[in-house]
Amino acid sequence: MSRTLSILIFAVMTVFFGCFFVFPIWTTVKVAFETPNHEFTLQFIGEVFQNQLYREGLYNSFTIAFWSTLGCLVIALPLAVLFVRYDFPGKTLLNSLVLTPMVLPPFVGAIGVKAMLGQAGALNALLMNLGLMSREHPVDWLGAGQMPGIVIMEALHLYPILYLNVAASLANLDPALEEAAANLGCPTWRRFWRITFPLIMPGIFAGGTLVFIWAFTELGVPLVFDFERVTAVQIFRSLNDLSDNPFPYALVVVMLAFSTLIYLLSKTLFGSSNASGGGKATMARETILLHPLPGWLCTAVFALITFLAVIPHLGVVLLSLAKDWYGTVIPHEFTLNHYQTALGHELTLSSITNSLKYSGIALVVALILGTGVAYVNVRTRLWGRQILDMMAMLPLAVPGVVVAFGYLAMTRPGQAFDWLILGEDPLVILVIAYAVRRLPYIVRSASAGFQQVSPALEEAAQSLGARPERALWRITLPLIAPNLLAGGLLAFAFAMLEVSDSMILSQQAAHFPITKAIYSLILSLGNGPQIASALGVWAMIFLTITIVGASLLLGKKLGALFR
Repeated sequence: MSRTLSILIFAVMTVFFGCFFVFPIWTTVKVAFETPNHEFTLQFIGEVFQNQLYREGLYNSFTIAFWSTLGCLVIALPLAVLFVRYDFPGKTLLNSLVLTPMVLPPFVGAIGVKAMLGQAGALNALLMNLGLMSREHPVDWLGAGQMPGIVIMEALHLYPILYLNVAASLANLDPALEEAAANLGCPTWRRFWRITFPLIMPGIFAGGTLVFIWAFTELGVPLVFDFERVTAVQIFRSLNDLSDNPFPYALVVVMLAFSTLIYLLSKTLFGSSNASGGGKATMARETILLHPLPGWLCTAVFALITFLAVIPHLGVVLLSLAKDWYGTVIPHEFTLNHYQTALGHELTLSSITNSLKYSGIALVVALILGTGVAYVNVRTRLWGRQILDMMAMLPLAVPGVVVAFGYLAMTRPGQAFDWLILGEDPLVILVIAYAVRRLPYIVRSASAGFQQVSPALEEAAQSLGARPERALWRITLPLIAPNLLAGGLLAFAFAMLEVSDSMILSQQAAHFPITKAIYSLILSLGNGPQIASALGVWAMIFLTITIVGASLLLGKKLGALFR
């Protein structure tokens, strides 16, 4: 690729990123620190910490994020150790099922958790039938269906992200370091905590930071559990009062500040560390073939965790099939009518069409930008290419609620980008939001492809008279097509099921994406939750096919998309 074209890509990406990532955040920050007379003030930010309601929201958000991250670590660390170090029955199959929890938006899974673990849920009904619980005093497993239920949902949904990072760090760890400690008489457990655990901390922090920020800024699950006193929900509830109220902007800025601080702390402590902690391994790790009994115990542990993780999915499936489900272990009567209604309901039909349209166009934008960024970063020595890569990856660190709120702020009447809202149609702004939020998947998968394909192939084509652009188009891009396809599949699927942007930026029912339609159905009376569950099952099927396809194309590199 010519230097001129590389510079053009850099310039286009910089302008795009400046307009649709930096500017919306700046618009929000500006209002939070500006009086009506356009003077600088800290009053609104100070009020966030002085107001008991806002303080409680921040405290609850941190509490949910902390326990969710700890729960993910407790689940992911043992599973990663078992997978990397041992051979046991069903290992390959069980590892392929690790991403199962991510095939359903967590706020949809929350419906299933309430159906399974609520006071009138399936678990209590089973215990009552066995005589192990009083029917007059059922146990509230979810703590009034609020914070404990949110933590359970987040931990079961997000632990695969931490698992992928920890497993990659363990796989890259030089076994010679542990063997040296063993030769000096260090016991197994002490060796793990004194040698292995510190060396895999970069991987733990990489995945843990992403999990913490995700849980800290989660919007959908608290909404479904009717837990209003978290910062993300407080921001969402304030959307109808933006014109003269600076406090929603201040809340967004505080959330952004905490998220950025957490991200920078992770990068400062471990960002420059190698994931293996000791460079490349000097020798390959040999997995230990377990005897039948411990081997099957490992299989049982993996299977149990997977089963617990799919309880929300099971609840959603049963609810989607139930005519009525209250106070029984399983529904008494089953029906497929909800699936037919989910594909024929006026709201769901338009939402499916809208999501396909928004996500499809966003995918094209993300593919063009992401492939260009990856090429410049991997194949050129252009000054600032690392900055370009960092810009493309920043959407992983910035909460979706913050970015979506920024888009809403910069498209208000009278603002510089109000023309992006076509009447009441959020098509353009949602396409941009989806493209920006899913750009990291394209960049990482394309970068992996460019690193695998030798530049000598392009050089050979150029030596035969092909222009650099033609060599790229005819030689390199076809060779990295599987990587682009895998990243594109994930970007498209997660854009289809995006929550924050969809909930905040789509205001009219005619323009609802799938996730906003599901939330609207959950709140409706009658069979609304059942229809929402059926639509969630269709979404599960779609995302399962997508993730399986991406994992087959990317293999072990799939985890790199979540770092």
